[in-house]
Amino acid sequence: MVKIYNEIIKESIFKEKLDNGLTVLMMPRAGYNKNYGIFAANCGSIDNKFYHPETNEPVEVPDGIAHFLEHKLFESQKEDVFSAFASLGASANAFTNYNMTAYLFHTSDNFLESLETLIDFVQDPYFTDENVEKEKGIIAQEIKMYDDDPDYQVYKNMITGLYHQFPIRIDIAGTVDSIYKIKKEDLNLCYNTFYNPGNMLLFLTGNFDPDKVIEIIKEKQIKKDLANYPEIKRIYPDEPAYVNQKIITKKMDVSQPLFRLGIKETLIPDSPAELVKQEIGTLMLLDLLIGKSTGLYQDLYTEGLLDDYYVNYYVLEKEYGYAVIGGRTRDPDLLFERIRNGLRKGIKEIKTEDFDRIYRKTLGEFIENFNSFETVATEFISYYFKGINFFEIMDIIKEIDLEYLYGRFEEFFREDRFVRSIINGD
Repeated sequence: MVKIYNEIIKESIFKEKLDNGLTVLMMPRAGYNKNYGIFAANCGSIDNKFYHPETNEPVEVPDGIAHFLEHKLFESQKEDVFSAFASLGASANAFTNYNMTAYLFHTSDNFLESLETLIDFVQDPYFTDENVEKEKGIIAQEIKMYDDDPDYQVYKNMITGLYHQFPIRIDIAGTVDSIYKIKKEDLNLCYNTFYNPGNMLLFLTGNFDPDKVIEIIKEKQIKKDLANYPEIKRIYPDEPAYVNQKIITKKMDVSQPLFRLGIKETLIPDSPAELVKQEIGTLMLLDLLIGKSTGLYQDLYTEGLLDDYYVNYYVLEKEYGYAVIGGRTRDPDLLFERIRNGLRKGIKEIKTEDFDRIYRKTLGEFIENFNSFETVATEFISYYFKGINFFEIMDIIKEIDLEYLYGRFEEFFREDRFVRSIINGD
């Protein structure tokens, strides 16, 4: 087991890759009465086309299957998984996003028993024709609920405008039609492909002895006959650099129009360190240009073009990236013009002291992540799947300067990559 210590954070990570390929990361935190664990598969909603790990033939599965699989793993042949955790005084949950599926628990008591329960239910799927059919109605209702959610629809339409073919344009849960095509055989194929130990990560943090915990995990893994495919070959479509649709509008029951400006990223670095540097640098740039502390945001707020319901973020993964700016507004067209002009003006007015403030804020937020078990666990897993140890983030932040941000602005804030999504009232 390798120990990695961060001098600034004053925390250690213990890492071990087991014989079956499973990677285990542990951050023991003495003095806390809480423990938290995430068992994650490097598999999300965009992974609907891949080469069969045994035949090497290309296969395509119905949209939404990663999310469907997440639901089904909680159905055990032995007992109700949520009841099993509750009996131990623990709470369990799960989530699926575009890139990963994660199963988690937190508890103050019975940590080792809860950990064993987590490992057992994730690595012991129970699919039958009957329980697969039953789940379809449940997920169909979930999909229909999002269809009636204006906040989700303004985001979803923005993504549809940004992307022509890349599967990020497909709802994480799929569609009602696609989930009704899912069969037990599809779930088994996806489970065996993406839930093999070499494609998974177990992250644990709390008050425990890492040597004792790793031995329990090893004992569990030795007893399980799990295939380990060293490399999963995913199939993604070629995505054009230009956007699919510049403006998308929709009418729904809203008291005030909703607006999102999406900006499509076309520069995806191959190096994990460069990928993360670009991610953090672009987030800093957005904060400098139109964060809540900027004059631009304050003016828009005063004029009623934005309110407290405001989003401003950037996403960058190994396959795609985009920025989102927007909120509720009295005039979507005027807001767009003000944002577009404000970005151009703002980049010319950034002062060194402005950059220094955002730089310190970014470092502070990185350190603050370690105050939350949930946040640090999720961040470690997310960045690990990108190829970076979360401890390395501070060193990457230190490489970012104002000249880098100027270059990022020229690369990224191009109007031919802008998409407007608007939800108007009925």
